[in-house]
Amino acid sequence: MAHILNIDTSRETASICLSRDITLLEQRINDNQYDHASWIHTAIADLLQSAGITLQELSAVAVTIGPGSYTGLRVGLATAKGLCYALQLPLITISTLEMMAEAAREQAEELICPMIDARRMEVFAAIYDKNLTIISPPAAIELNNTTYQSFIATHKIVFCGSGSKKFTSFVQSANARFIELPLNSSALIPLAFKRFLKKDFASLAYAEPLYLKEFYTTQRRK
Repeated sequence: MAHILNIDTSRETASICLSRDITLLEQRINDNQYDHASWIHTAIADLLQSAGITLQELSAVAVTIGPGSYTGLRVGLATAKGLCYALQLPLITISTLEMMAEAAREQAEELICPMIDARRMEVFAAIYDKNLTIISPPAAIELNNTTYQSFIATHKIVFCGSGSKKFTSFVQSANARFIELPLNSSALIPLAFKRFLKKDFASLAYAEPLYLKEFYTTQRRK
């Protein structure tokens, strides 16, 4: 029996949940994107207390590795690494796009394309089949009339996520379906448990956020 703490702070809404194998025990959600760092540790303490589980009873910590919010990814991974280091627990890292694909599996016939808004006409996206095998790897792409058209022409494909709304104007095929789905850390549960059983763990020393594109800052003019 595995108690896994699942953390997702990669998007506007942050959430954490505690699972026993593939069963959801408790969950906490924070809708304030600018408050994830101050919220998460108190939320974890409250979550565990409500479930009657101590930190020492945890079997692993799973966290979304990206792509997503630069600050959010750092908050989630730093929290997960800190807990794993202090408690000598294995770290499980999962792509945010894979988590989204998992949440959409039941509504897909063939392929799933999760998209995260990356500003302007860019998105972070990937394509998976129903077994979550990667068909087109995660990438930062600019949406236009040719984006993923070879897949759309030959497969039924479900598009989901915050970035998919910008793509609707480029798609006219009946093979493409756009869905909205409630998304939170509970979608990590089956993915994290599968990795736990396989002992597919990340390195505490070398695990880094998957940004997919560089983070740029501007200097104030003198």
